[in-house]
Amino acid sequence: MSTPRAALIADTAIALIAERGLRGLTHRAVDEAAGLPAGSTSNHARTRAALLAAALTRIADLETAAFGAVTPEPGRPPREVLLDALAAGVHGALTTGLPLTLARLELALEATRRPELRAVYDRLGGGFAEVAAGLLAAAGSRGAAADARRLVRWCDGVIFHTAAGAGRAGGVPQPQELRAEAARYLDALLAP
Repeated sequence: MSTPRAALIADTAIALIAERGLRGLTHRAVDEAAGLPAGSTSNHARTRAALLAAALTRIADLETAAFGAVTPEPGRPPREVLLDALAAGVHGALTTGLPLTLARLELALEATRRPELRAVYDRLGGGFAEVAAGLLAAAGSRGAAADARRLVRWCDGVIFHTAAGAGRAGGVPQPQELRAEAARYLDALLAP
């Protein structure tokens, strides 16, 4: 985010979306929840579409920063580094990062009805796929871009299933379970 106030507004919008859904997100609600003077959010994001885009951009920044910080480690197979990152990332999205996850899911559904938000969502999602492609290439993928799209679909499926789908009642899978599932998936992706 360009300024601390912009980050505060986006973070507050994310929290409101996660707590109340999109119906609970208004410029006034952000001002009140963030402890800002009336009109502050409107000065930053004039329209509802701009406010939604700010929240989505902030989510992508936070999620991609965490995953993008994963780099190959000397003496450690890249596949193992990737497996650890996947397990930690998916588990984090379902635990400490659950508000971000819920807000992202709400915004994904809204993007199906708002072309301007869809463009933002797709652009930001493409950045995440690029990071995944780099990690997959280091792990030996011969079709890293296609494998990254497949891997992102797996991650999104597990996250949706557990955070909002039928798997919610079963609780959050533990990191070791997620790592084992990811290993089986990577075996299939990276098979000769």
